[in-house]
Amino acid sequence: MLAKTVLAALLISSALGVGSAFAGPAAGLARPLRSAPPSQFITATKFTLAPFAFVRFCKDNSGSCDAGRGDAEVSMTPALRAELLRINSTVNRTIIAQNDDDGDDVWAQDVTSGDCEDFALTKRHQLIKAGWPTRSLRIAVAKTRAGEGHAVLVVRTSEGDLVLDNRTSAVRTWNQTDLKWIKIQSGDNPRLWYDI
Repeated sequence: MLAKTVLAALLISSALGVGSAFAGPAAGLARPLRSAPPSQFITATKFTLAPFAFVRFCKDNSGSCDAGRGDAEVSMTPALRAELLRINSTVNRTIIAQNDDDGDDVWAQDVTSGDCEDFALTKRHQLIKAGWPTRSLRIAVAKTRAGEGHAVLVVRTSEGDLVLDNRTSAVRTWNQTDLKWIKIQSGDNPRLWYDI
């Protein structure tokens, strides 16, 4: 009797699509569900002010702050993961770490020396040149375990929000870092920022 009940439940759920790997939206188009659990993705709460140095960066580099294009989430493949790791590692090795002068925070991309946000902007720029969608690439501001302000690039992927940090060539999900998160860019409009 129990076997018949289980079989009937399986047949009904199969007919209704319960347990399927796809969710059909109202238009009837099927799209794969996220493979990473929701905790692997940053939850932005409310609008906040962008860092002032970033506002100046956008004034001087408006093309780098245009509205996001492409998918908001990259479906990660082994080739894309390898490219992400290569760009992260290459930028970490080629830029000489050098802090800005006190009171003169300048954000720049494609530099030979700079601090954390310059690494993050350069990685974003390199990934865009490699064809990654701008909507999936967001700068985030956090604090390190030592309490220092820090900026990183966050890439939204099917594996979760991955962090490209100049302090390490390892790429981890946002919740597996030692960072205390403060704010993040909008993927749709890089000039808009959200509290985390």
